[in-house]
Amino acid sequence: MNEKKKEPTGKEIGGASFEEALAELQKAVEQLEGGKLPLSESLSVYEKAIALSSRCTVLLEEAEQKIMRLTDDDGEVPFDLADGEEN
Repeated sequence: MNEKKKEPTGKEIGGASFEEALAELQKAVEQLEGGKLPLSESLSVYEKAIALSSRCTVLLEEAEQKIMRLTDDDGEVPFDLADGEEN
């Protein structure tokens, strides 16, 4: 039997971790670069790739904001992360 792997939907992409989204994005790019997909499937894979790229961007921006909150203007951690007390 020829079973096709179920592709993630938009809702599933929205809950993907950065690593999951990046891995799926890399697969989509490989499919598109292969040039063997019919046009309609290429468009579908492209749309999925855009959603995955957006998910990665959001997660990276969230990580950057968290780092900014945890560091001071010089990029130094203003407190000991182990106990949460300021230096």
